[in-house]
Amino acid sequence: MSRIARRFEQCRSAGRRALVPYITGGDPTPDATVGLMRELVAAGADIIEVGMPFSDPMADGPVIQAACERALAGGTGIAGVLESIRAFRREDNDTPVVLMGYLNPIERMGYAGFAREAAAAGVDGVLTVDLPPEEGDDLMAALGTHDLDPIWLIAPTTSDERIRAICGAARGFVYYVSLKGVTGAASLDVDDVAGHVESIRRATQLPVGVGFGVRSAEDAAQLGRVADAVVVGSAIVSRIAEHADDPDAMLRAVGRFTRELRQGLDGLATGEAAS
Repeated sequence: MSRIARRFEQCRSAGRRALVPYITGGDPTPDATVGLMRELVAAGADIIEVGMPFSDPMADGPVIQAACERALAGGTGIAGVLESIRAFRREDNDTPVVLMGYLNPIERMGYAGFAREAAAAGVDGVLTVDLPPEEGDDLMAALGTHDLDPIWLIAPTTSDERIRAICGAARGFVYYVSLKGVTGAASLDVDDVAGHVESIRRATQLPVGVGFGVRSAEDAAQLGRVADAVVVGSAIVSRIAEHADDPDAMLRAVGRFTRELRQGLDGLATGEAAS
């Protein structure tokens, strides 16, 4: 059983939703990533999503675009992100780590080499934003060779037929994008999300994670009513940016916000148990 599957099983047994915070590897400096990952775990993260910085992050809003720029300016690429994960694994062999990024840097590295190095570093899953599963056979084969879970996005505009196809290609969990647009945009419509998640559940037994647009513990709790996992990116990255020149303050701010998210999700579980 993969670390991702094991973690979701643990969450189900405990009656809790998984919290999946996102950070961009190498942001604000290459040395910051491992400490941020450790702080996220200490604050209640179940799975960590680490972005591979890219010069044209087309699915991301200005907050994560700026994070990619800071990381690239500091010299971080895929190799640097993997080195940070390798260092994180020296102390934590339990928390699943998902790489999120774009296809171009992976293609430059080569699918086989990327999958081999990612697995060796301790990565558990890979999400490629701009690669549709219909065109992903070669990458999926490389990931499968090293037991890495391919994680695919489903959008609000995805048809039921394509939802079934995407779910058939997925492992680990399915990631539903709760908003039309880029990360950090607009506001949540939980009823609309619930309807789409129900459609996804009819197509798969995999856990369903929901991300994009989560700004607060209240948002997380609302999505936790309908999803197995809540993914939070821009709201965390904005706190990193705010305190980029003060590493201690940055860790405190990220830790405090992550604990708020965790408490929101745990309060939801407590409330359901009492009702």
